[in-house]
Amino acid sequence: MRKIKFGVNQPRFYRFWMKQDTLFAFEAKVKETDLYIRADRELKKEAKDSIKRHRAPIEDFIRKNPGFQKTLKPYPVSRSMPPIIKDMAKAAEKAGVGPMAAVAGAIAEYVGRDLLKKCKEVIVENGGDIFIKVKRPVKIGIYAADSPFTNRLALKFEGRQTLLGVCASSGTVGPSLSFGKSDASIVIARSAVLADACATAAGNMIKKESDIPRAIKRAKKIAGIYGLVLIKGRSIGAWGKVKFDF
Repeated sequence: MRKIKFGVNQPRFYRFWMKQDTLFAFEAKVKETDLYIRADRELKKEAKDSIKRHRAPIEDFIRKNPGFQKTLKPYPVSRSMPPIIKDMAKAAEKAGVGPMAAVAGAIAEYVGRDLLKKCKEVIVENGGDIFIKVKRPVKIGIYAADSPFTNRLALKFEGRQTLLGVCASSGTVGPSLSFGKSDASIVIARSAVLADACATAAGNMIKKESDIPRAIKRAKKIAGIYGLVLIKGRSIGAWGKVKFDF
C-alpha cells in the first residue's frame, strides 16, 4: 500500500513563541501529523483520536483519487466528498491553489472543534497553521527567516475575536511548497482551512518586495479573510484586522 504523507516533520522551535500561559500545553502526534495544543484541559488522548478520525477520510480519498494530492490547481468540489475534503477543495477554489495547500489548517481546525466539545478554550498549531478559540488575549510571534522582523513582532488577539484561523506560508522557511520567495505570508480568516489555502496563494505571488501590494489587493477580494501580514526582506505589508505587539 502506498504511504500517504501530509508533510515532513521539522524542528518546531517557533512553538515557544505562542504566549498563553494560563492553558495546559501538550502535543499529539499521529504519523506525520504533529500538533501542539493549548487548552483549559489536558486532552492528549482525545486529540490523538481526533487526528486519526480526520486523517482517515483524507487518506482514503487520496487512495481513490490520487490527483487530489498531486494537483496544484483547484480540485472539483462534489457533494459526495467527505466534509473535510470538501472544505479543503472549497478553500482551494477560493484561493486558486491545490487542495493539499489547506490540509494542515484543516486538521488543526477539525481537531480543535472536536476538543471544544470537551473544553472551553483551545489553540491547535499544525506546522505554523493555527486554529484558535480563547477567552483571554493571546500573542503569536512571527518568524520570517532572516528578515529583521523576526522575533520582533507578534500578532495579538483578544478573546472576543477568536474562533478563527491564523496560518502562515513561506518560500524561505520550512518544507512547504511555495512558488514565491516571501519570508512570511500570514492570513487571518474565519477558518483555518481557508487561512491555510490563502496563505499559500499570497506567498506564491511574492517574488520580491514590490509584489506585496499586489498580493494584498488579491487577498482583499476573497470572502472570509479578516486580515493578512506579508513580509519579504525589510518590507512588510498588512491589511484588515491585524494588531501587532512589539
